[in-house]
Amino acid sequence: MKYIKDQENLSEKRVLLRLDLNVPIKNGIITDQTRIDKVLPVINFLIKKRSKILIISHVGRPKGKINKELSLKPICENLEKKINQKVGLIRNDILGLDRDDLFKNPKEQIIFLENIRFFIEEEKNDANFSKHLSKLVDIFVNDAFSCSHRAHASISKITEFLPSYAGLQLEMEINALKKVTTDIKKPISCIIGGSKISTKIGIIKNLIPKFDNIIIVGGMANNILNYFGNPIGKSFKESKCKSIIDDIFKTAKNHSCKIVYPEDVAIGKSREDKAQIKELNEITNDDLILDIGPKTINRIKDTIENSKTVLWNGPAGYFENPSFALGSYEIAKKIVEKNKNESIYSIVGGGDTIAVLNQINVTDNFNFVSTAGGAFLEYLEGKELPGIKALN
Repeated sequence: MKYIKDQENLSEKRVLLRLDLNVPIKNGIITDQTRIDKVLPVINFLIKKRSKILIISHVGRPKGKINKELSLKPICENLEKKINQKVGLIRNDILGLDRDDLFKNPKEQIIFLENIRFFIEEEKNDANFSKHLSKLVDIFVNDAFSCSHRAHASISKITEFLPSYAGLQLEMEINALKKVTTDIKKPISCIIGGSKISTKIGIIKNLIPKFDNIIIVGGMANNILNYFGNPIGKSFKESKCKSIIDDIFKTAKNHSCKIVYPEDVAIGKSREDKAQIKELNEITNDDLILDIGPKTINRIKDTIENSKTVLWNGPAGYFENPSFALGSYEIAKKIVEKNKNESIYSIVGGGDTIAVLNQINVTDNFNFVSTAGGAFLEYLEGKELPGIKALN
């Protein structure tokens, strides 16, 4: 893989820069600017190199149709303020563009093409569409790791027609994920939550041979408690999961990986209730398991204490109610404590987990926080991402 940061002669080169600027927009107002802030380093890098930057991105899922509510116009205006520079937006048909239509003003340095998913050819990974885009520029840079699990024209097919490079954020994401997949510093532990164990089985099975501890929390832990004959009251569980759990524990035994799950829990009669701590054998039919208990918290903290690397995806409980957020908060605080003396490498991914960190203002105390969603999970599952494969 070639990296844009290693390229010297970029002055006046036209760069097709693929970003993920799929930010929430309500009534024309951006409600979360995180993804814009994350791409500022690559934009500023190319500005300093005096490149001509043609940005492509998407918002929402317009399915090949123009939708004014999904225009990139608010993002252009936001970026202008952040970099204190004029940013153009071409809203007419991309397929009608010629190279000479762009950067007519010598002072113009950054242009957006309108939402790339307005064009049905994008999601079809259309070769002619990619070839047309390639004629507008000199090189391609992918700094959209979060879109790289998609085989789309502006992610994978485009690399067949242009010299292609990984952007700064994409490089950081890959380097961070290597620390929990290939370049591992042991002991290594994974804390994994979520409501459905079936959606995370691929990740768990892929990580078990490499990890020393897999800590299962959240709604998916209910299935394991039930598997071992513990009552779970009216808590959510999936049906037909016995074979999945059989497989997890068999694989873990073969690879000497410890599977950690709740020893005690915090329950409520509803999600709006106050937390009550119970031993597993005390759970009644009208109880909802909504967080882990103090014994489990202490065991997880001990596991973190003895780890050199920690991967966390999925909160420990129903954190939306502060009464059931303690497990997640204590996990976060323990990792932060270890991070402060640089005795651990920590990676966090998943919107809910990041929301937990934001609630207690510790997001910046983790080594790497991924907002990549599906791409993050598929990489951990061991799947080959089309956008990454195309750069290799």
